[in-house]
Amino acid sequence: MGAPRVPWQLKFVALAVIWGSSFLLMKVGLDDLHPVQIVALRIFLATATLLVLLPLSGGRLPTGRRVWLHLFICSIFLTVIPFTGFVTGEVYVSSALAGIGNATTPIATVLCALAILPSETLTRRKLLAVGLGFVGVLVIAEPWNLDGRPHPLGFALVVLAASSYGLGWTYNRRTLADADLGGLAQPTAMLLCGSIAMVPVLLGWWLLSPQNPSAPWSPAPAGELSDAYPMWLSIGAVVALGVIGTGIAYAFQFDVVRAAGPVVSSTVTYVIPMVSVLLGVLVLGERLGGAQLVGFVIVLTAALLVNRVPRRQVATEPARSR
Repeated sequence: MGAPRVPWQLKFVALAVIWGSSFLLMKVGLDDLHPVQIVALRIFLATATLLVLLPLSGGRLPTGRRVWLHLFICSIFLTVIPFTGFVTGEVYVSSALAGIGNATTPIATVLCALAILPSETLTRRKLLAVGLGFVGVLVIAEPWNLDGRPHPLGFALVVLAASSYGLGWTYNRRTLADADLGGLAQPTAMLLCGSIAMVPVLLGWWLLSPQNPSAPWSPAPAGELSDAYPMWLSIGAVVALGVIGTGIAYAFQFDVVRAAGPVVSSTVTYVIPMVSVLLGVLVLGERLGGAQLVGFVIVLTAALLVNRVPRRQVATEPARSR
C-alpha cells in the first residue's frame, strides 16, 4: 500500500483549525438563526456529508438493534446536547470563552469513567487533575466578581456541553467496545441518529417559538450580533460548520487515529481552545479578562495532567498496528 497523499500531521493541524473555528462559525450563525436551527442544520449537513463519504471509504452502516440503540443514546450526548449547549451558550458568552469551556472535556471524561467504568481507578494524579480543573473553572467563572464576570448561564451551558462529550464517550466505551464500528461507520451512524432526534426538536421549537417564524428554516436571530453580518454569511458559516466542521472533520479524525493512534489524536483537544481564542480576538474583536486567561491555563494544565500516560504503562504497552 502506498503512502497516503496527505500526511496525518497536516490533517491533525487541519482538525485543530476546523474544530477551533467552529466556535466562531456558531457565533456568526447566531446573527440570523436560532440555536436550534443551527444545531439541526449542522447535524443534517454533517450526516449528508458522511453518508456520501462512507461508501467511498469502503465502509457501511452497522447492523443490529442493540448497536443502534446504544448509538442513538451516544448521539444524544455526543451531538444533540453538546452542539446545543455550545451554540446556546454563545448567545451569552464570547466564542473565545466557549472554546475555553471545551477544554474541560478531558476532566469530565475522567469523572464519568470513574462513575461508569468498573475498571477505572482514582489515582493521585487523576484526583489532582480533577481538583485543579475545578479550580480553573471557578477562576474563569469569577463568582466573586458580580459586575465583570462571564454570564453565569452562558458559561454553565458551555461547560455542560463539554461534560456531555465526556459522558457520551464513556458510555460508548462501556456499551460499544465490542461492536464492529471501524472506519466512518460509527460517526455516520451517530449523526444519522442525531438527525432523527433533531427532527421533533426542530419542529417543536418552530411550533412553540415566541418569535413565530413562518417555517422551521426562516431566519430567527438569537445572538448579540444581530444584523452585524449579511444573511448569506451567517448561513454560509453554518453550512461550513456542518459540512467541514463536523462531516469532513470526522473523516480527518478517523485518518489521524488510524495513522498515529488514539493517544496522539486526542491531543488535538488542547489546541482547539487556543485556536478559538485567537480567532475570537483577531476576527470578532472579543476580549478576555485576566481571570479567564489564568483559568484557561489552569484548566489546560489539568487536562494535560489527567490524560498523561504513565511511563511504566507506555513501556509495557504493545505497539499498535498502523
